[in-house]
Amino acid sequence: MRSGSAFLIVFFILALFTKGQAQAQKFDKAGFYEVMKSGNLDAVNNQLDVVKGAPEKEREGYEGALLMKKAGLLKRPKQRLSFFKQGRIKLETALLADNDNTEFHFLRLAIEEHAPRIVKYHNDIEKDKALVVKNFKGLSPAVRHAILDYCENSKVLHKEDF
Repeated sequence: MRSGSAFLIVFFILALFTKGQAQAQKFDKAGFYEVMKSGNLDAVNNQLDVVKGAPEKEREGYEGALLMKKAGLLKRPKQRLSFFKQGRIKLETALLADNDNTEFHFLRLAIEEHAPRIVKYHNDIEKDKALVVKNFKGLSPAVRHAILDYCENSKVLHKEDF
């Protein structure tokens, strides 16, 4: 009887631990933007796993942005270029699938503004800015907060724009 009770206790502890891990892996936009802001490679890698829990139609855009962020944190030029290209393809594919997604235009703008000239990823800055400014009020509070936070260090977007 004791071994049965011990088994049940272990089972419940494992169930609680697993439930806690599943909740920790749940996609959260505020958490996503904190990682994008952080510049921490481990956090970016972890967030790439968490993004798998994002809604399917948005997953590719978030993953693309994270891959490009990761590229900027790597040391080897070949790796940087590879991750940037992978991310660019995913984000641009997400934008092609949903060109009205203002959040993805913001992510592209933020990446374009900081991308090295050599990758030639700067063509849509003004278009993305105009779309973000126009649709700002319709965005979720987490995204609006991320945009306003981004404005503090941006040469393109300013709080006065909103």
